[in-house]
Amino acid sequence: MTRTPGSGCPSAYRPAGGPNVVRVTFALFGRRCLLKLGLGAVGAGLAAPSLALAQATNGADMRSVALDNLHTGESLQAVYWEQGDYIPDVLDAVNEHLRDYRTGDIHPIDPRLLDLLDGVTALTGVSAPFQVISGYRSPATNAMLRERSEEVAKKSFHMSGMAIDIRLPGVELGHLHAAALGLGRGGVGYYPESNFVHMDVGPVRAWRGA
Repeated sequence: MTRTPGSGCPSAYRPAGGPNVVRVTFALFGRRCLLKLGLGAVGAGLAAPSLALAQATNGADMRSVALDNLHTGESLQAVYWEQGDYIPDVLDAVNEHLRDYRTGDIHPIDPRLLDLLDGVTALTGVSAPFQVISGYRSPATNAMLRERSEEVAKKSFHMSGMAIDIRLPGVELGHLHAAALGLGRGGVGYYPESNFVHMDVGPVRAWRGA
C-alpha cells in the first residue's frame, strides 16, 4: 500500500481475475480522494463516483480519470489533479495502467492526455470509465503494427505517451468524436469500423481512418 504525499490517501492494489490483472483502488478519505466503487458497492447504495467527477469537471480544484483497460482487465479511477497540481502517485498508476500490454514496457504518460479525457467527460456528461484500446506503445510494438496496417504512424504519439485510443460506454462513437473535436486541443482520429476514437496532445488536426 502506498500513500500520496500529504494527502492521507492510500492506494490499494489487489488481484482481480488473475495474476496479471490488477485493480487499482483509491480509497476515499475526505474530499481529496475519489472512491472507486465496484458493482456491489453501488448496489449497497454508496455515493456514486459521478459526484466526484462532476466536482472535477465543474471546476475547481479536482480533476478525475476513470479507465478500463480492455486488454488487461484492469480498472483505475482516481483524482489525478487537485489544488493546482498533479498527484505523482496517481500519475504513476496511470503509467502502469496504460503500459504496452504486449511487452510490459511502462512509459510516462503526458498528464495533458488526462486533461483531454477530463474535458471529454465534461462535454458528454457521462462519467463511465473510458475503455482503453491503446495507450503507450513501445517502438517494437509500433513497428509490428505498422507492418499490419498503413494507418499506424511511424512516429506515433503513442510511443511518447501522448496518445490514447478509447471508447466511452453510453456515448455513440460519433458523439465521442464530436466531443473530442470540441475541445480544440491535439489530434483527433475517428475510426468507425474499428470502433474507437484516437486522441493525442500533439498539434491540432483531425482525420478519419477505418
